[in-house]
Parts: sequence; structure tokens; C-alpha cells
Amino acid sequence: MFSLILMKQDLPFYKYQGTGNDFVLIDGFREAFPYEDLELVQALCDRRMGIGADGLIVIRPVAGYDFEMVYYNADGSQSMCGNGARCAVAFAHFCGHIQESTSFLAIDGPHEAHYSPEAVRLKMGEISTITGADSDFFVHTGSPHHVCFVPEVASFPVVEKGREIRYADHYAPAGTNVNFVQEMGPDRLFVRTYERGVEDETLSCGTGVTAAALVFGQQKAVNQVHIHTKGGNLHVSYDWDAERGTFREVWLTGPAHQVFRGEIKRGKD
Repeated sequence: MFSLILMKQDLPFYKYQGTGNDFVLIDGFREAFPYEDLELVQALCDRRMGIGADGLIVIRPVAGYDFEMVYYNADGSQSMCGNGARCAVAFAHFCGHIQESTSFLAIDGPHEAHYSPEAVRLKMGEISTITGADSDFFVHTGSPHHVCFVPEVASFPVVEKGREIRYADHYAPAGTNVNFVQEMGPDRLFVRTYERGVEDETLSCGTGVTAAALVFGQQKAVNQVHIHTKGGNLHVSYDWDAERGTFREVWLTGPAHQVFRGEIKRGKD
């Protein structure tokens, strides 16, 4: 039984997906949500016993911004989520909280975004450090990401190898997300991601494709990268600030769509 039995009324929710990365969304402007109830988050994200999702998002009021995105992975842990943020922007527009442009707050700080029915364009934070060499790299794009270049990513054992790297001693205790990447052209990648907090491959990962694009862009001296994922296509662009040694104006662009809505029942019928 969900701990929503302690709440006074049923809870409306919406389901969104961004290139196959799927999320339960709740309008915290209108509904009360028990933010500390991680068991509830896990139950709602459970694909057999709950709604089913890679994560859960509440948008709520916050001073100085249009909204705050409170993001939970399916296991109840928290991090920045690029695809989730794009879905949060689409949801905030649907709810009438924003127009086409917005500034909002996430766990890693402020973000800007632009909404259209075809795509949401999200500005990521500045990134200053890429470590690694040969085919393995690490970059933090709001969430930690290991980037590994492989020759045939379509047939690569993403879950098996991803789990090994995610739990490797040098990433302990927090672990990392793991992206397996294949170069498909001078400005094109195919990316598959094992996500920490979901503990499985997801159809797409926004912070992951951003990490892969920055590593690839630095290697190939390109600042616009098209990324194919199992869930669809994304685009990453950026500027390199040589004086400061940072990637800035990092933009992640792709679709975000509402797929259904419902109501979480309080207790049992």
C-alpha cells in the first residue's frame, strides 16, 4: 500500500517522455507532495506495481525563478536530469506556469529553457573539466558520467559492462552513469546509457548525451553534435571559452511529450 494513505486526497499526475526517457510529473503549485517519502517515489516508478518511470518530477514555486524542478531517480536518489528537465519545462508550459521561455532552478543550479511543441531547448550548466584518455573519459554535466567509445554500440552489452563501471572502486561510493558511444559521422554519435539510480539501460539520457557530445566535440573540434539514442534524436551545441577553460552556452535540444495522465489513489479502493 502506498503511503499516500496518509494524504487527504487523491493525487493527479502526468506522464511525459523525452526520447524514451520517461517520468511521472506532479504539479506542486497545486498539489501537496511528501518530498521526504522516498518509498513512495520508488513505488510510483515501479514498472510492475506502480505507474512505471525512470524518474519522478515535482515542479513547485521558488523565489526568483518560474519554478523549481525536484527530480528523483527511480530508486529515490536525486540528481540533475537533462531529459527530465526538458519534460518539466513542457509540463510547466502545459500547466500555464510559463510561456515559451523560462528560467528555473534544479539541484545543480539555475537553468534557462525555450519551449516549442516540437522540441525543448535546455541550457545546461558550465562544464570545466574532462578527464581521461584513449577511449574512456569522465565528465560531470550536472550528474557524473563515464564516457566509453566502442566500435559497435548497437550490439554492445550495455547493462553488463555498464554495471561493472558504475560500481567500480574508483567511483565509490556514489558511483557514476556510464555511456557507450560510437562515432557515426563527423558530427554524429550513437549513445547508449546505463543510468545510476535506474540501475539499467534507459532509452536515452540527456546529461549523458551532453557528456558524450562534449568529449567528442573537444576531440574533433566541432561544437554541434547530433546524437542518436534508442529513444530518438537529440542535439547538443556549445561554445568553448579558451580564456576560462570552460564549455559554456551548452544547449541540449530534443522532443518532450505528454503521453498520459491519471490519478494516484489514496490507499486502497
